[in-house]
Amino acid sequence: MNIAAIKSLFPGTVIVLIAALSALYLAEHYNAPVMLFALLLGMALSFLSEEEHICRGINFSAKTLLRLGVALLGLRISFAQVMSIGVANLAVISAGVALTIGLGIILAGRFRRTRDFGLLTGGSVAICGASAAMAIASVLPGHPEREKQVVFTVLCVTTLSTIAMIVYPLIVTRFGLPPLEAGVFLGGTIHDVAQVVGAGYSVSEEAGDFATITKLYRVLMLVPVFLALAAVFRSSDGSDGRGRLPLPMFILGFVACMLIASLQLLPQGIIAFGLDASKFFLVMAIAALGMKSSPKVLFRGSAGALALVIIETLFLGALILLWILFGS
Repeated sequence: MNIAAIKSLFPGTVIVLIAALSALYLAEHYNAPVMLFALLLGMALSFLSEEEHICRGINFSAKTLLRLGVALLGLRISFAQVMSIGVANLAVISAGVALTIGLGIILAGRFRRTRDFGLLTGGSVAICGASAAMAIASVLPGHPEREKQVVFTVLCVTTLSTIAMIVYPLIVTRFGLPPLEAGVFLGGTIHDVAQVVGAGYSVSEEAGDFATITKLYRVLMLVPVFLALAAVFRSSDGSDGRGRLPLPMFILGFVACMLIASLQLLPQGIIAFGLDASKFFLVMAIAALGMKSSPKVLFRGSAGALALVIIETLFLGALILLWILFGS
């Protein structure tokens, strides 16, 4: 990329940066989800995406910074942390991810939505909310309303995740779940990492630790799901399925960061910096996506789409809770 190209990104990227900083401030001040603030602030500035000299920076933030943020998420996860949850719990959580995505695909048609929208919402609910929605969208076939669908999905899962952060600890208390089971339930069902942390540590410190680790295992599931989708859509686009699998660099980066965390190859200070950078890049990407979406178009005929996301959320919550109560 030459100097002129870099300069062309500057106006839009600066606007996205200001929106992200504002979202971070509001989230800290009001103790609310930063992704929700970033999305709403971005949507309020959606008129700016019509300006060509600003649009370049917005697109850069929505794509390149998104991929950097997802890649750096791998720094949160180590193999030792994952195995502390127990093989049986990990198997059920993996099954929950697969079944929730499958449910989204099956029910999408009943709500007059496309299969790809079912994949998008199912993957977002099943794996890690906003990050999964944006990563999965990057491998789905092109669609005129793709960005609108991503923004809508992020808005829904962030809102439902906030509600779950409040309601699910009450369920844990009602059933008197011990720390491990409480952590598996909260980490295995709530969509976003921040809300999992809030819910887990509101129960107890030990439950919070298990909830965070369980949630990070779900984040790890983004890699096999992404690879499976890449393989499926490669074979369905008319190619013979042979040759190199289109594996994006950000997925390789995610795996590399996970290995770094597992082998403790970097000082904790650098790891913490990388995680802060990951969060900030993702906030910028969400704000940029909001800028590319018109609020009027976004919510047009969205009742069926909202119902689909709610059903997926309730399904995953019920599945993990039933396993904890009767299977573990």
